[in-house]
Amino acid sequence: MPEILIPFNKPYATGAEFAYMQQAVANSHLSGDGPFTKRCHTFLQESLGVPKALLTTSCTHALEMSALLLDIQPGDEVICPSFTFVTSIGAFTLRGAKPVFADIRPDTLNIDESKLEAHITPRTKAIVVVHYAGVACEMDAIMAIAAKHGVPVVEDNAHALFSRYKGRFTGTFGAMATQSFHETKNFTCGEGGALLLNDPALFERAEIIREKGTNRSRFFRGQVDKYTWVDLGSSYLPSELLAAYLWAQFEAADDIQRRRKTIWDRYHAHVPEWAAQHGVQLMSLPDDREQSYHMYWMLLPSLAARTTLIAYLRELGIYAPFHYLPLHLSDMGRKFGGVEGDCPVTENVSDRLIRLPLYNAMTEDEQMRVIAALFAFEGW
Repeated sequence: MPEILIPFNKPYATGAEFAYMQQAVANSHLSGDGPFTKRCHTFLQESLGVPKALLTTSCTHALEMSALLLDIQPGDEVICPSFTFVTSIGAFTLRGAKPVFADIRPDTLNIDESKLEAHITPRTKAIVVVHYAGVACEMDAIMAIAAKHGVPVVEDNAHALFSRYKGRFTGTFGAMATQSFHETKNFTCGEGGALLLNDPALFERAEIIREKGTNRSRFFRGQVDKYTWVDLGSSYLPSELLAAYLWAQFEAADDIQRRRKTIWDRYHAHVPEWAAQHGVQLMSLPDDREQSYHMYWMLLPSLAARTTLIAYLRELGIYAPFHYLPLHLSDMGRKFGGVEGDCPVTENVSDRLIRLPLYNAMTEDEQMRVIAALFAFEGW
C-alpha cells in the first residue's frame, strides 16, 4: 500500500490548545462545566444567536439528548435522510423509534423537501435534517411543513457550523440542533459536540438530561439546596481538558474559516473546466446560502470511474474517500423495512461521490498536487 502523503483530513492545532489544557489542570477542574466549557457555551450562543448551547461528548450524544427531550417512544416515527451518518437516526432508534428514510435532492444532496410531507403520518414525532457538506437545506419549506403538522425539527448541523440560509445561521431554525467537534470537522477537540437549543421550554430539562438525570446544575447555581435524580439522563458532559482544546479553536475561528475558504475556492477555481469535460458534477451552492467550507465533493459519471479514481489517487499518495452508504440499504436499515429503490437519488449518489482532501493546514503545494493528479487521470 503506497504511503499516504496527502491525507483526506489532518487534525489542526492553533498552538494555544496545550497551554489552555495546562491552565485547566492548574484550575483543578478537569470534569465538565468548568471555565473553558462556559467560554465555549458563550461563544456559540453569541456567535450564532442561539438562546442556549451545551457542550457534549459527541454529536451522537447531542442527538441522543434530542431524542430524550422529544420523549421518543417505541413505535414513534422519525424522518431522516438516508444519505447521512448513522447517528443522525441511530440516536432515535436507540429509544425505539422507527426510522423513515427520505431521499435527497440531486443538487445539494440535502433532504428533498418536495417529498418530505408524503412521509408524515400520525406517528411522526420528529424530522431530522442534515445540512450536508455545510450547505443549508431548504429551511423555509421544511419549517412550513413541520409547522403544518406540528412536528419538531432537529438540525444535524455537524458539517455546517457558521453556514447560513438566507442570512440566518443553520442550527437556529429547528427546536434544537447538534454540532460535531470530531477531528474531521472544521473545529475539533478530537471527540466532542454540542446541543443548540432554540426553544426555552427545553432548557431546564436539557441540563437535567445532560447531568445524569439530576438537577445538579440548579444546585450549583444555588437554586436548590441539594440535588437529586429527577428524570432520565446520562453523562453527556465533556472533560474540561477537551473544552480547553476547543476554546483555542474557537478563538481562531475567523482564521480557520479563512483558511478553509481559500482551499475550497482554489479547488473551485481550477476544477470546473476539467469536470465539465468529463461529466463530473461538482458541489452546488445556491445563491441564498453561505457554506461552512467543510468539504469539496464531486460526483463521478459512474461507480467504476469513482473506484478507479480513488485507487489512482491512492497510488500517488493522495487519499480521497467516498462517503455515506445508503442507510435504508444497510443491514439495520433493511431490518426496518428498507428496500432497493426506496431512495433512488441516494442510491445513485452514494455510488459516485468522492471527497477531495481539505484540511485547515493544507498547503497550496499539496492542493495543486491533488489538482494536477485529477487533470492527469485517464481511467474513464
